[in-house]
Amino acid sequence: MISEPELVGEDGPGSSRDVVSGFDPEQGAAGGGRRRSGAVWAVAGALVASAVWASAVFGYGIGRDGKPDPRGYRVESDSCTAMRLPALTKVLGEQVSEPATELDGIEHPALHRIRCTVAFQTRDTPVGENGTRWSVEFGVSLTAELHKETDPRPEFEASSTLTEIDGSVVERVERVPDLGDQAYLLTLEAGVLRLNVVEGGAVVRLALTGWTFTEDDSDDENGPPDDMAEPDLLAYRAELINDMREVMKALKAG
Repeated sequence: MISEPELVGEDGPGSSRDVVSGFDPEQGAAGGGRRRSGAVWAVAGALVASAVWASAVFGYGIGRDGKPDPRGYRVESDSCTAMRLPALTKVLGEQVSEPATELDGIEHPALHRIRCTVAFQTRDTPVGENGTRWSVEFGVSLTAELHKETDPRPEFEASSTLTEIDGSVVERVERVPDLGDQAYLLTLEAGVLRLNVVEGGAVVRLALTGWTFTEDDSDDENGPPDDMAEPDLLAYRAELINDMREVMKALKAG
């Protein structure tokens, strides 16, 4: 089951009427008949349109030309250097190497995108009764996109509330307050904890993956021992959020 996202700051029913409160059509009939009433509603309509445009500009970062506000983000081929991850490194151990850039990056007038991955040092577990040693490994991937022509928010909201991603069931969706314009934390059945953030025209995703493995192929097919639990990724929720803040700052500074 997917938990309901925590909706923060949503407008309640009737919010559009509140924008034009104070305009009473009955007052128009007394002073100027239909002509005044029509003028009042014309003004009211203009105010509504103005409010909608202002909401788009200030709430969604969309300008008069319909393009999203970059909010200072820079997403280029060298932006993987933003993936320092100090909080996760402190709890998971040192990174094995510098962040690796994936090959499906995009540099297009309408969209810039990078993908980066990093692995942490492998943790060995105690040797089991049959002499097989299982290990635990963690990895983090970063996807950063800068949309320059269209507002990424509708697609972002849709992709952040899916029930399945790449064949893996989404077990939990949680709204994260005070992070970008909107942020969702997704827990996937396949051992993935993913944080999605949108801010203006930028969409940033940081995913933590944990898995167990052994070099013995025969034991690998049978799976780990019953008393060996899979990594509890939710235990690193705070570190993932803190590192996302650092990544977002670095992408702006870059």
